[in-house]
Amino acid sequence: MIAFAHSHPYLRLMTETTSFLTKVIRAVPFFGSADPLVTVIELNGVIGAGGPGRKALSLQRLEKAIAAAFKPSKLAAVALAINSPGGSPVQSRLILNEIRRHATQKKVPVLAFVEDVGASGGYILALAGDEIYADESSIVGSIGVISGGFGFVEAIEKLGVERRVHTAGENKSSLDPFKPEDPEEVKRLKSILDELHDQFIALVRARRPGKLADDPDIFSGEYWTAPKAQDLGLIDGTAQLGDFLRSRFGKDVKVKRIALESGSLIRKLLSGGDAAGGLVDADELLAAAERRALWARYGF
Repeated sequence: MIAFAHSHPYLRLMTETTSFLTKVIRAVPFFGSADPLVTVIELNGVIGAGGPGRKALSLQRLEKAIAAAFKPSKLAAVALAINSPGGSPVQSRLILNEIRRHATQKKVPVLAFVEDVGASGGYILALAGDEIYADESSIVGSIGVISGGFGFVEAIEKLGVERRVHTAGENKSSLDPFKPEDPEEVKRLKSILDELHDQFIALVRARRPGKLADDPDIFSGEYWTAPKAQDLGLIDGTAQLGDFLRSRFGKDVKVKRIALESGSLIRKLLSGGDAAGGLVDADELLAAAERRALWARYGF
């Protein structure tokens, strides 16, 4: 009977058809594949609310990508590919909270991988991961808060310019760059920075319980390469995304990258494309300068 079943033309046709359909179904993304699936959210760039000409990382830009990453019904994990020098602490936390919300709802582990830089707000993004890894040469840390600016008091005096400002509210023009610094205004700013720093520290402690070393330098604003960051407990190990996923989930793991659109005006102009009639947008130039300054802190 066994020999007859294997040799019967009808049964042989059914077996071949089933095998063919199985291959077709497995070839369809996110459907029926027996291989583990990991989606990857690419978090590249400065973090900020955005605006005209600005393509910073923000919850508004990432919301759909995050939802898409967690959409497949059978996920081995969601990975975060992070390359960010930081930026807005508010947007950093909003993005982290959105990732954690989906991870909790779907009960899917999140693995964070720092590439060139995961510093300041970029490290907050990494904290969205249940585990954090980085390349040995990655820059990690900078758990601090900074406020920068310029003073033009002597410049306008030399130019013979008279500054005219009228306000309602005695502190409305605090830290005016065209006035000498007021110690009381600086004190108020420092108080705000300290409060934001305390919030940052509390977030790190909450997301890395029992993993942090007893070292005050962790929260000093300093940054390190990955091996030292691992010693301090800021990351769980040194690894690169692709190698790590194959090691943990097998060589047949399927990886689906979810990238953001990036239509930078300056990139179009430099490549010879036509943008805004060939005029450089002032907002984009300012945004580019801000991005350049953030990356330059870490040697990039």
